[in-house]
Amino acid sequence: MVTYVSALLYGVGGLVVAGMALLVALQEKLVYVPVLPGLTKSYPITPARLRLTYEDVWLRSSDGVRLHAWFIKLLPDCRGPTLLFFQENAGNIAHRLEMVRIMIQRLQCNVFMLSYRGYGASEGCPSQHGITKDAQVALDHLYQRTDIDTSRIVVFGRSLGGAVGTVVTKNNPDKVAALIVENTFTSILDMAGVLLPFLKWFIGGSSSKGPKVLNFLVRSPWSTIDVIGEVKQPILFLSGLQDEMIPPSHMQMLYAKAAAHNRRCVFAEFPTGMHMDTWLAGGDHYWRTIQEFLQQHVQEKKDDESSNNDIAAAIESSL
Repeated sequence: MVTYVSALLYGVGGLVVAGMALLVALQEKLVYVPVLPGLTKSYPITPARLRLTYEDVWLRSSDGVRLHAWFIKLLPDCRGPTLLFFQENAGNIAHRLEMVRIMIQRLQCNVFMLSYRGYGASEGCPSQHGITKDAQVALDHLYQRTDIDTSRIVVFGRSLGGAVGTVVTKNNPDKVAALIVENTFTSILDMAGVLLPFLKWFIGGSSSKGPKVLNFLVRSPWSTIDVIGEVKQPILFLSGLQDEMIPPSHMQMLYAKAAAHNRRCVFAEFPTGMHMDTWLAGGDHYWRTIQEFLQQHVQEKKDDESSNNDIAAAIESSL
């Protein structure tokens, strides 16, 4: 009996040690994948290949890292919404261009695509702290532009990008009009147990019932569930029910947390949507859902000042 118990304890101890080793050695490679297997870090295409009008933008993050982005405009004088798009963890912004091409056409919007540090042509190495800085400098750049309607900046984040977008939206209630989150996790702490099931006994987010003794090893926790409830702007949740990477229950939990504090939340499900193709599998319903959300919550600014000035001028001339 003693031998059996000892063996069991050694086995559990071995799992913990193995889990710790995997977390220390592989976590950045699991969370951040700037280069897809078999491909190079460089962009395979540019927006010009899809006949999109775009601008190469170079930014400097607050810690000095040089970042690259594409600003793609529907038309030179387009004053519609501008979507600040934060991508998934795998690949670079060029791999999202086909989706963005359709997004611009269907939503009649501009799109700003940021390459996180370590991705595409951007310098540096990815981390939660660093990418949060990158997202902020991208938003600040957009807010300072004079060729867009800065009252209609919408943050759109998919997967990892949803975690990034939630943070920057919460931190900037005066600059972001609305938030769109698609197929995003509650936290990397919860995802550790999804990717490596035995770790769920030792790692977990705020809703986890486990002991969480290894949480301190996770360098990029991205606890979206702890941030989403603080977002005051309208939020649209887009959930692919066939998501093979992030359990759809994560999106349901994020919505529940947000809706408990924010009445301007909308949840949309797409029965055949997988992690990367919900925008494609959702078809017309997907794009109409976003259109209706933008029309309701990101309306064009009324020229009240101009009307008031005209009235004042008319009164003055009659005196």
